[in-house]
Amino acid sequence: MKKINLTMQIFIGLALGIFVGALFYGNPGVEVYLKPIGDIFIRLIKMIVVPIVISTLIIGVAGVGDMKKLGKLGGKSILYFEIVTTIAILFGLLVANLVRPGEGVDMSHLAKSDIHKYVETAETTGHSFIDTIVNIVPTNIVQALGAGDMLAIIFFSVLFGLGVAAVGNKGKPVLNFFEGVADAMFWVTNQVMRLAPFGVFALIGTTVAKFGLASLWPLLKLVVSVYGAMLLFIVIVFGIIAKLCGTRLWTMVKILKSELLLAYSTASSESVLPKIMEKMERFGCPKGITSFVIPIGYSFNLDGSTLYQALAAIFIAQMYGINLPITTQITLVLVLIISSKGIAGVPGASFVVLLATLGAVNLPLEGLAFIAGIDRILDMARTVVNVLGNSLAAVVMSKWEGEYDKKKGEEYAASLNNSQ
Repeated sequence: MKKINLTMQIFIGLALGIFVGALFYGNPGVEVYLKPIGDIFIRLIKMIVVPIVISTLIIGVAGVGDMKKLGKLGGKSILYFEIVTTIAILFGLLVANLVRPGEGVDMSHLAKSDIHKYVETAETTGHSFIDTIVNIVPTNIVQALGAGDMLAIIFFSVLFGLGVAAVGNKGKPVLNFFEGVADAMFWVTNQVMRLAPFGVFALIGTTVAKFGLASLWPLLKLVVSVYGAMLLFIVIVFGIIAKLCGTRLWTMVKILKSELLLAYSTASSESVLPKIMEKMERFGCPKGITSFVIPIGYSFNLDGSTLYQALAAIFIAQMYGINLPITTQITLVLVLIISSKGIAGVPGASFVVLLATLGAVNLPLEGLAFIAGIDRILDMARTVVNVLGNSLAAVVMSKWEGEYDKKKGEEYAASLNNSQ
């Protein structure tokens, strides 16, 4: 196994999980025995994320020590996120209108899933964009840490890092402490990653055994449309962005291949957050930018999710034979821009955003029940786009700030090529 790299191990776990899930389709024993393994792996990842974000962000901010510079970086990041996510929404609408995946779908042959929990979340959350901005400031940092409220944690860590820088020599012991925490947590991350093939095997096996590959056929056109749109978005939009900032997208894909495969298999962007921060730093992005831009992007730069939400909304309209004029589709774009930022960190965020969007343009909410059964398959694709988009954002911001270390990036990419 030592001769097989992590990417191949994860791929083997993915293939075995699909095989076992298909072999024991409908057998409740698979979920009983495999689900706990997958849950433990996801819990291990979530356990790591918060300490790494806090420690690396405090180190990075204390190293910068300039409020104006951080404010500039934050403003540029939000501007970039808004532009790219708006392009993603428009891209999703374009694909949906050209391919028209919802036309000809016989709803009498579709299984309906229970979406009651998503409706409840949408009703109880009720966050507007302004609410999200207000909630960035935590009233209790301990409570924010316990809840994993990433935006509140980032806000506190930035202020704390500035405070450490402001007190000068008195802050050095604190800085040394967090440097030790970061190093220790990255070591823990590397150990947890050794379990990734087993986590992937369990998660995929449980999904296939529960829903079966046959559940894809009635909605195959939607699945193909979503995957095709995601691939085109990566190649065209991310490709252009990478070229504009002097980076090869294919190089980034090769660097992040293990993380992208893991994100796809687990449908969890959190599972790779520590490693993509580490790899983007090795690729030439300064610690202060990677530890700031990537965690914020996990809430504000979800390109794959917004693309899917736009495509899914049009799909549901087409499925019901509802024609959406251009004015209504413009309204849909505006609603998605706002609502996708207003529910950052909410469980089942994509479905909650879709519920808000469908309601705003008077589309039947029960349409979501028809696609809920295959959402896991679609979630896997959009997670890959989210992860790659946030990794690319770190490079873009590093270049924009004039702090990208090109030599370091080229050396890291070359070392990976030599090792293969």
